Amino acid sequence: MPEGEPDYRFTLANERTLLAWERTAIGLVAASLAAFHFLPSGWQVSLLGALLLFAGAVAGIGGYVRYRQVDVAVRADRPLPSNPLAHLLGGTVLACLVAAAVFMLL
Repeated sequence: MPEGEPDYRFTLANERTLLAWERTAIGLVAASLAAFHFLPSGWQVSLLGALLLFAGAVAGIGGYVRYRQVDVAVRADRPLPSNPLAHLLGGTVLACLVAAAVFMLL
């Protein structure tokens, strides 16, 4: 291993985590497209689709930002920074669940 380079296991683990965030983003965007395409038109479906699309954007963009933060910290041999991304995505998915429940009940 070259001097100054972090252990490759840490960088590969960080890349795998990024790929997991990106898979999550793709799934959320696909769910948004399915909601818009297959469900009947209405404000509930528009809300659900928009929330799913927003959640996909949070996962995709936030996952990349987190990847960069961790990469910089690992290469500088510093502690990993805290990040509210998981909480933000969890709250967005919870809002999607509430919107889906409203759609099902109305």
